[in-house]
Amino acid sequence: MDPAHYPHDTHPGLVPGIAVDENRHRFGLDPVVFGITAVLVVAFVAWGLLAPASVGAASSAAFGWAMTNAGWLLNAAVGLAVIAMLYIGFSRFGRIRLGRDDERPEFSRFAWVSMMFGAGIGVGIFFYGPSEPLAHYLSPPPHTAAAETPQALHMAMAQSHFHWGVSAWAMYALVGGAIAYSSYRRGRVTLISSVFRSLFGARQAEGTAGRIVDMFAIVATLFGTAATLGLAAVQIGQGVQIVAGLDGVSNTLLIVIIAVLTVAFVVSAVSGVSRGIRYLSTTNIVLTLGMVLFVFIAGPTLFLLNLIPSGVVEYADRFLEMSGRSLSWGAATVEFQSWWTAFYWAWWIAWTPFVGVFLARISRGRTLREFVAVVLAVPTSILVFAFTVLGGASIWMRRQGEAAFDGAASPEAQLFALFDRLPLAEITPFVVMAILAIFFVTSADSASVVMGTLSSRGDPAPRRTVTAFWGLMMMGIAVVMLLAGGEDTLAALQNLTILIALPFSIVLILMIVAFLKDLSTDPSAIRGDYADTALSNAARRGIEEYGDDFEIAVRRAPSGRGAGADFDSTAEEVTDWYRRTDEDGNPVDYDYETGTWADGWTPDDDGAPAEDAPDVDVPTAPTSDGTPPSPSPDASTAARTVERP
Repeated sequence: MDPAHYPHDTHPGLVPGIAVDENRHRFGLDPVVFGITAVLVVAFVAWGLLAPASVGAASSAAFGWAMTNAGWLLNAAVGLAVIAMLYIGFSRFGRIRLGRDDERPEFSRFAWVSMMFGAGIGVGIFFYGPSEPLAHYLSPPPHTAAAETPQALHMAMAQSHFHWGVSAWAMYALVGGAIAYSSYRRGRVTLISSVFRSLFGARQAEGTAGRIVDMFAIVATLFGTAATLGLAAVQIGQGVQIVAGLDGVSNTLLIVIIAVLTVAFVVSAVSGVSRGIRYLSTTNIVLTLGMVLFVFIAGPTLFLLNLIPSGVVEYADRFLEMSGRSLSWGAATVEFQSWWTAFYWAWWIAWTPFVGVFLARISRGRTLREFVAVVLAVPTSILVFAFTVLGGASIWMRRQGEAAFDGAASPEAQLFALFDRLPLAEITPFVVMAILAIFFVTSADSASVVMGTLSSRGDPAPRRTVTAFWGLMMMGIAVVMLLAGGEDTLAALQNLTILIALPFSIVLILMIVAFLKDLSTDPSAIRGDYADTALSNAARRGIEEYGDDFEIAVRRAPSGRGAGADFDSTAEEVTDWYRRTDEDGNPVDYDYETGTWADGWTPDDDGAPAEDAPDVDVPTAPTSDGTPPSPSPDASTAARTVERP
């Protein structure tokens, strides 16, 4: 090996990996990303507040065109994400670590799964848990089963699991895995655009193309989170109506609810009470799981015990069929897709930057195989259980002749009707409203930090003023969605979410290409390719020369016959990424054996966070060896539990 050919005298197959906190970056507000996105969002909010009917009409028209002409794009993005993550997790790339070669997970497996559980729980479980399976039971998807039959029961569960299961989490795993790999293996800042460095090139990834990607990610997160906050407000409004004995829920009441909860969020954002948000999130997870278990125990337990395995098997059996439904199945299927599947795919796509960044921060040190297996399996299992319990209980009550479950009531009304027919009905509405309010505040807090990071060149602790601004914009969009919907609020939430997610689905498809391109030149992949080639060559030559009696030894091979003879290890695409530079991009020599910079720089030289940055609050769960984790600069917001819609 001629060391002169390689940066820092290190062969690309021997680089141990680079963590983002071991590299030199200059963080700070990106005026282009923040400025352009902020102007566009403020303009949209102003349009929606001044002329909500105009927004509703425009979104409805655009939605109709999009579903007919571009609905296939959402299905393509989801299907490719599932295929790509299964391939990445269970191919030769699965052994690659989301960190340095010698790095081990920061959190124990139990703590990791617990935090991931937090990412899998959200407003949607309560909004759609009781109502979606019941809706599919009363009106099954076209070409599947007759309504209110045993076949419709199992189809209803399979369709709900399809919307909330593996497909959704494959998209989250794609973005989370790609960001974790980019940040903790390649040393890049925590931006969506960083993943595209191998596809766009360094200049474009940090320039115009990369900024466009990050702006798309911010807008997608804004609308996806706003839709969730809108649903939370609608449900809280229904609870207020029941408790206060009101005749109905007006938009004025919903806006008041959003305003009150916005004040709570802004206070948390500007005061830096991240530890309090963390405890609220943990409490909320426990309360949510407790409410699901309460329905399981107090409801039709035997019926639910039988329905769980039946629904799972039906889901597995019909997975490919459900994945393939599109315009070719006819107008009825397109209508069903637009109301259900396309909305879900758009919702999950819009949430991928948010949940992906969270998953990346808690998964550092895991192998890709473990990451993919757990991210796809654990949240899916939790959601399958929750939807079977809540939805199955609603269907059971419908079979008992309960009038509130005839399909005429709204989803939020069905939620409270379910708990009204179980013990402790005087208490449960207040518990549900408390859970929804906490979801609202913690979701806004966590999402705004992610958007602050995306608009601050990857800063893990963005300025509080930036964080608060994005939070206020989320609330503004949620209000616009409610006003634009008029009497049909849910339709407006769905239309706008789908329209925003369509362009970002292209980003996800390109991300698959970029991620695979990065993995193909990973040091671990290079060593694996060398090992396969060397063993194959050695076995062939051994048999040719010595028959059954040979052993393998390492020595210099003749020119053109070595393990890497067909691989250019000096190519820029496999060496440029680990060439170290200072904060201004100037080359600086680095010793990979000792981990020292030629100019004496150390990671501690970055200094303390800005004065108005959020307090750093690293989770205190034990690491895999039982010792407390050591804080890392990029883990500062990992404790903010992400709430999924």
